[in-house]
Amino acid sequence: MRILFFIIISFFTITYSYSQEDQTVIKDTILTQKLDEVIVTATRTVRQLSSLPLPALIIGKKEIQNINSTRLNNLLNEQTGLITVSEFVGGEGIQMQGLDSQYTLILIDGVPLVGRSAGTLDISRVSVGNIKQIEIVKGASSSLYGSEALGGVINIITENPKNNGLKGEFNSRFGTFNTFDNSINLNYKKEKFAVSTFINRNSSDGYQFTNAADLNTVDPYSNYTLTAKLHYDISKNTKVSASGRYYIQDQIYAPTEDEAGKIKINEWNTHLKVNHKYSDKWQSYFEFYTTRYIADEYLNSVIDNSPFSKSDYNELLMRPEIRAAFNPSKKTSFIGGIGIDHETLDRTDFTTKPKINSPYIYLQYDGYMNDKLNVILGARFDNHSEYNSQFSPKTAIRYKLSDKVALKGSVGYGFKAPDFRQLYFDFTNNFVGYTILGYNAVETAIPELVEQGQILNIVVPISEFDGALKPENSVGYNFGGTYKPFSNLSMELNLFRNDIQDLIDTQLIANKINGQGVFSYYNVNQAYTQGLEFNTTLKIDNHFKISGGYQLLFAKDKEAERAFENGEVFARLSPSSPSFQLSKSDYFGLFNRSRHMANIKLFYTYDKWHLNTNIRGTYRSKYGLLDTNGNSYLDTYDDFVDAYTIWNWAINKTFKKNYEFGVGVDNIFDFTDAPESATDVLFVGNIPGRILYAKLNIQF
Repeated sequence: MRILFFIIISFFTITYSYSQEDQTVIKDTILTQKLDEVIVTATRTVRQLSSLPLPALIIGKKEIQNINSTRLNNLLNEQTGLITVSEFVGGEGIQMQGLDSQYTLILIDGVPLVGRSAGTLDISRVSVGNIKQIEIVKGASSSLYGSEALGGVINIITENPKNNGLKGEFNSRFGTFNTFDNSINLNYKKEKFAVSTFINRNSSDGYQFTNAADLNTVDPYSNYTLTAKLHYDISKNTKVSASGRYYIQDQIYAPTEDEAGKIKINEWNTHLKVNHKYSDKWQSYFEFYTTRYIADEYLNSVIDNSPFSKSDYNELLMRPEIRAAFNPSKKTSFIGGIGIDHETLDRTDFTTKPKINSPYIYLQYDGYMNDKLNVILGARFDNHSEYNSQFSPKTAIRYKLSDKVALKGSVGYGFKAPDFRQLYFDFTNNFVGYTILGYNAVETAIPELVEQGQILNIVVPISEFDGALKPENSVGYNFGGTYKPFSNLSMELNLFRNDIQDLIDTQLIANKINGQGVFSYYNVNQAYTQGLEFNTTLKIDNHFKISGGYQLLFAKDKEAERAFENGEVFARLSPSSPSFQLSKSDYFGLFNRSRHMANIKLFYTYDKWHLNTNIRGTYRSKYGLLDTNGNSYLDTYDDFVDAYTIWNWAINKTFKKNYEFGVGVDNIFDFTDAPESATDVLFVGNIPGRILYAKLNIQF
């Protein structure tokens, strides 16, 4: 923490000293000025990031290469307002502005990935070896993207060939835990035709935290990614592109000493896109996207290899979409689209093989009222065969007070449709005896259990399940501004709040003869996340850049707040000690949320030696993973994961223009928070300790 404090103080000291200089002197230190970065995810049109009225950021290819990152989860974890969380063994989701990973939509080249485990999409399965840039839009974005964009959107944009001829790139990285990541990029372009391919292999022996059970925290795995993209200019105004991606992974699965098995993942997607320009004002796009995600999992007895369990997951999404863009003037644009999502899922422990159709239509206006005021108005309507239709409006405004200061704000509605599990699950734990039913499965499953003589009494009448389960929804507010006192210093402040309604939770609907319960899903909870984000970047010269960010977060359940305020919550310091009443100030908030998070990055390039180096630090304050004193809430008397700081360092040297060798250390000071015993579940499972690595890059 002293090191972090010193760097932050140094940064602001440098910032202050530069602010006292004449701007002409500062401009003289900048030999070249980088053009404003452009972003497409926020509006589905090309916009300058600096002029956007929405909270957004871009991670560029240069930063990805310089920090030597190979997987998406490692890269996102260093961004303000984002934190990767381990929500199931071996997989990581992304938490944005305090919202769970199930509320963030993950796209590759503008189309979604599928295959969520209990709502979480494992972003560690995405390689960054062929990525041009990553665009992150915070705040409700359902007005353009529909379900799952309740909290925001992350769009991974892959590379396209730029120059004629054959170009290639080979990357290899080897690190601690026998982790290998090897990839090759091949790009060819000739006049109207372009093709690119990317092949990646990633593997690891996993890692192990010492505990009584002596089991791996993350089991060994290996995976392969293959992508291909074709592009052809049929004419000056008509262009067509096609792409495909294939991903497979094998991972050992050994949750206990008595069980062993495997998890196999097979994923593919295809994307066809046709773009036609009718005039300088009109153009249209046609897209057809298909993706399938298959996961097979089994467990056998270590002693006699007899089967313990087996589960299958097979999800398909098909999406045709037509959209059109109209630009009546240089300061005004419209974009609209119409399409349909067709989804199916074949999964173990489901009452049926569900098929869902969801047609949608959206329209957005983006215009400048004058030179200072930019307004975006958009809305989308989603019709759905299994839940209530949704109308998702959004408004965003940016006002330029001066060349240095701009104010911006946005208000939008976001929603997340009930997933297949919440609608169709029909699972009975044969060992314990409890049952979990999807909302749509209750009407048929409960009468069957009654007929079989398994039900003691019904707590919630079946008639309560006549309607449709509502989507979880939120109204997101983002207000802030940017300040750029001179060309190489920028600051941005964003205040946010997400008011979440109709959160889906489980409830007891019947008691069984065996003493266990029957549970199902219902809309009940209300919650909110609110706070502020601050980002700043200082480019001292063409060689040295410093950036930093901070997030303050309050994430709470409204019902829990009322319970604490009414004196209904009690706690005890130990099982044998007397309980005592808690006050409103004792309520900490939602699980797995930190009140404070911060990051700082220093990048330096020494052209004479063809060398670049960087050091990056992230800080996360304490957070609670579960209730440890028996009152079902997270309060100040529960056990917390202590605050921690992670420092990463990388250095890269280029030889003969086409060869680059790099080394680095992730988690320099070897932070870990391992379980103290086999029964200890209060630990950080996705930080394995210090990682040493070396990498080689060859361009040809």
